Amino acid sequence: MRFRGITKLSVDAKGRLAMPKNHRDNLEKNAISDLVVTVDNRSAACLLIYPMAIYEEIERKLMELPNHSAEARKVQRLFIGYATELELDATGRMLLPAELREYAGIGRKAFLIGQGNKFELWDEQAWEHECEKWKQEESDPNSADAPAELLNISF
Repeated sequence: MRFRGITKLSVDAKGRLAMPKNHRDNLEKNAISDLVVTVDNRSAACLLIYPMAIYEEIERKLMELPNHSAEARKVQRLFIGYATELELDATGRMLLPAELREYAGIGRKAFLIGQGNKFELWDEQAWEHECEKWKQEESDPNSADAPAELLNISF
């Protein structure tokens, strides 16, 4: 199962948003009813939404990290500490906790971006700002931050 694509969503005053039908159908087809939303420890501007089984595997790996590592503790505190189980109601809506919306600055308009095994949820303005920033940056596949595997992919 893979999540792909970008969808513009509205967030109501209570913090509810509707999971797009194509994603709801994909989740249902794969018998996934439990989701977890948490913060992206690398970007304060988005939230991550995982199927429960995938989240639990990442959580297990994080909890195996040494407690004496300040970086490991920071990631554990953010990623696990903010993790919240989500339920889709009968109409496919989910309620995002206020703390998570505030952390990521999510207002009335948002973008849900499929990222393979998870979704990213961005405030509309934050997403558009990041996209504009990416357009301005020159792509350098030889950057120290680029994994070697990236060089072997032909687009």
